Amino acid sequence: MVDITQIMRFDDLASKDSPIHNLEGRVKLIFTLLIILVCVMSKELFIPLALEIILLIILKIAKLSYWDSAKRLLMLLPFGGAIIIFQPFIQPGNIIWSYSWINVTDGGLNWAILLLVRMIVCLTAIIIYSSTTPLQEMASSFRKLKMPRDLAMILSIMVRFLFLFVDELAAIRKSQKSRNFTIHGKNTPYKWRVKQVGYTIGMMFLKAYEQGERVHKSMVSRGFSDTSEMFNEKKSPEKSDYLFIITIIIIVIILEIILFKYGGQLGYFGQNLSIN
Repeated sequence: MVDITQIMRFDDLASKDSPIHNLEGRVKLIFTLLIILVCVMSKELFIPLALEIILLIILKIAKLSYWDSAKRLLMLLPFGGAIIIFQPFIQPGNIIWSYSWINVTDGGLNWAILLLVRMIVCLTAIIIYSSTTPLQEMASSFRKLKMPRDLAMILSIMVRFLFLFVDELAAIRKSQKSRNFTIHGKNTPYKWRVKQVGYTIGMMFLKAYEQGERVHKSMVSRGFSDTSEMFNEKKSPEKSDYLFIITIIIIVIILEIILFKYGGQLGYFGQNLSIN
């Protein structure tokens, strides 16, 4: 069951006080994109592993729970993990294990390991960003970084009405529960339960459409048009923001220099694992 308090908990978590929470929204967004870009472009394990260590340190500075972050990471891993699982079996290379028609190659296994580490680092960076940045600040940061106006407006409106949407769904589910309906119940036929869930989804679409019409009419009555611009709060980055992003850039440069000069001494971690 969707609970509005769970969604609000994430926004409350993002509004806490810590050196990372207090960073300007654009700085946190640029930091996240920088980590993802460097990680995706890395062909060796050394850079992603070093970045993951840095991200774990930032998690500690942000006063975030390692356990809660790990649970969120495990929830997201299956979306890309399904692709990674097949890599050892479909990529070319020397066969290191074989059973019947199934072959595992060293190139495919190395590529799968690299993809998995990349994915963990990218997801960790996204978890830090989402756990330290309120939803409205995310939308504002995208607008300040010149996201297309229409997309920025859609994102801002979505963020404003996300809680209302979830609250409506929670009310519907509560009403169903008061009538002893549960999708996991065994006292009613499975097909009937699935049909009721379908009705609920359809009802949510109708409510969302009606709410959208009411919001649009309300905005038009207040002067909204196709040329309207979203309000953009003027907030300049502080010295701590510049210091943070400069420090991250310097660390990335140092890691690249270490890999360039001592890559041969890093063994497997300095080996090119990408598929050419």
